[in-house]
Amino acid sequence: MFEITDKNINNLNEISTSIINNQSVGGIVYFQGVVRNHNDGKDVTSLEYEAYDSMGIKIGKNIVADAIKKFGIEDAYCIHRTGHLKLNDTAVWVITTSHHRKEAYDANQYIIDRIKSEVPIWKKEHYVNEEPVWVACHRCMKHGHHHHG
Repeated sequence: MFEITDKNINNLNEISTSIINNQSVGGIVYFQGVVRNHNDGKDVTSLEYEAYDSMGIKIGKNIVADAIKKFGIEDAYCIHRTGHLKLNDTAVWVITTSHHRKEAYDANQYIIDRIKSEVPIWKKEHYVNEEPVWVACHRCMKHGHHHHG
């Protein structure tokens, strides 16, 4: 399952309970990406995410399905936040479950790496005493597109 939401995702108790409630699971890996106060030597005050939701959800679901098949894991879930996030807010969660830990770790890494490089989600960093800047917009850079903050 893959979702994009503009709602706070700091607490995933309901979702994580449903995905890990399987007695055959021996490995559960959670990755939580949170907003930090710095990047590339700059003081960050917040982040802003935009997404092409319909395309992003389609691509994200395919990535999660690929991971389940490729690594033979039991289940996987990823949710990415959009909107304006403050420091310590959760931007993305990836949860993978499998019979053994190695597959869960590998699938988790695979999902986050592909989400960051393939899903149309754009990030703008807000700084102390500087104008906000769109950063790490790999899809845009690849196609020569530029965002103006």
